Amino acid sequence: MQFSVKSGSPEKQRSACVVAGVFDNRKLSASARKLDEASEGFISSLIRRGELEGKLGQTLLLHNVKNILSDRVLLVGCGKEKDFRPKQFRKVVDAAVKKLNDTGSMEAVFYLTELGVKGCDSDQKIRHQVMATTQSLYLFNDFKNPKDSTRRPLRKMTIMVNNRKDLLHREKVLRESVAIADAVKLAKDLGNMPGNFCTPEYLAGQALGLSKTYPKISTEIWDEAQIEAQKMGAFLSVTRGSRQPARFIIMQYQGAEQTQKPIVLIGKGVTFDAGGISLKPGAAMDEMKYDMCGAASVIATIAAVAEMELPLNLVVLVPATENLPDGQATKPGDIITSLSGKTIEVLNTDAEGRLILCDAISYSETFEPEVVIDVATLTGACIIALGHHASAVFSNHSPLSHDLEHAAKATNDKVWPMPIWEEYQEQLKSNFADIANIGGRDAGMITAACFLSQFAGKLHWAHLDIAGVAWESGKNKGASGRPVELLCQFLLDHVNDKA
Repeated sequence: MQFSVKSGSPEKQRSACVVAGVFDNRKLSASARKLDEASEGFISSLIRRGELEGKLGQTLLLHNVKNILSDRVLLVGCGKEKDFRPKQFRKVVDAAVKKLNDTGSMEAVFYLTELGVKGCDSDQKIRHQVMATTQSLYLFNDFKNPKDSTRRPLRKMTIMVNNRKDLLHREKVLRESVAIADAVKLAKDLGNMPGNFCTPEYLAGQALGLSKTYPKISTEIWDEAQIEAQKMGAFLSVTRGSRQPARFIIMQYQGAEQTQKPIVLIGKGVTFDAGGISLKPGAAMDEMKYDMCGAASVIATIAAVAEMELPLNLVVLVPATENLPDGQATKPGDIITSLSGKTIEVLNTDAEGRLILCDAISYSETFEPEVVIDVATLTGACIIALGHHASAVFSNHSPLSHDLEHAAKATNDKVWPMPIWEEYQEQLKSNFADIANIGGRDAGMITAACFLSQFAGKLHWAHLDIAGVAWESGKNKGASGRPVELLCQFLLDHVNDKA
């Protein structure tokens, strides 16, 4: 998909299609009014006759409109103007893109960022339009024969802005938006890959590929011997039941002076999770290929950062493994020793994500980071608590939590702050080891985060539990790419704060 920005009047655009908005009760947007004036009232006459009410997502495609240079005009319903927020704006873009893609308009000029979107400035509207467009056009058909395809797909989108003087800045915003959208696509592709293809070795190969594409990214891959040499006993306890060898992925992006402390992102990389000896139920177990979406999101984020050439230092750590039952697999009741030296009583082998993450968190200290954020599809309890609408955020550092919440609000990728009080830590006490890996059924999401917090020490640390948002089940089954956009916004905000 090719994106560009420009300015100009809608009636003068030579294109396959011009797109303009109409609000509920048939209220024309500014560009729709200009098209109506140029067509001598043709558009308003159609609307008065009930061809379009302006309901959210409605579309009306017109051909050969008088005095309009474009071949077609697409009017898209925006719903109630007082309720027009980012979610509604993205639905409008989605409806327009789907209509154009279905009707063979291979290029289009969009006049939607002129619309007033509550809580959004012009830059954010460009981002939302790019993100909604790429989401609408996304397909994963690598394993289909023949592959799904559109005969004449939408290939070129021009986003119109009001002021020509703003074009240089808007082009920069567009480049950033496209970089983030491409990263979301990468995260989706990795998440949607079946587990027999997307193994720990495959993830490592993807990371190495990015270091070849972007000179500022360096990648190191540890095999199981190196992981063992580092005494990552918690991580290795998870991989014991798998024939696929584990990999520890270390990616470093240097966009600032070496003296600048890096931000560390850690992603849970369980490429398939059967639960180990604590075997999961068979129903919907195929969805456990998505248990590496945390890894996919942080790998994709560093790709976006490199594409945007952000002036910061970033480290991405991914402990990658499968969690399967086997004669050598870790058993409930086993006691293991983590990199930190803490001993862990494994009461449930299906609580494996925290075991691989705790060693990665301990290892992150070697980079003397400014902050550490781990991203994981960690607990089903997160879905019970928050559904599929928001990620849970836990942190031992309030400013970091607030920064993540601010980025979430800007991207409409919702998060909800949760506690890690001492009372919850009590549930993790073990009679036989320093800590148990589960704290019982009550507050399962919180005790999982409390477990991780015990390995964060003095780090400024945050944990994002993305179990409810990383993928969608049912008819539209597939990886969502969340929270790549949120993480990218957090890093962009960090750069702007430093400027």
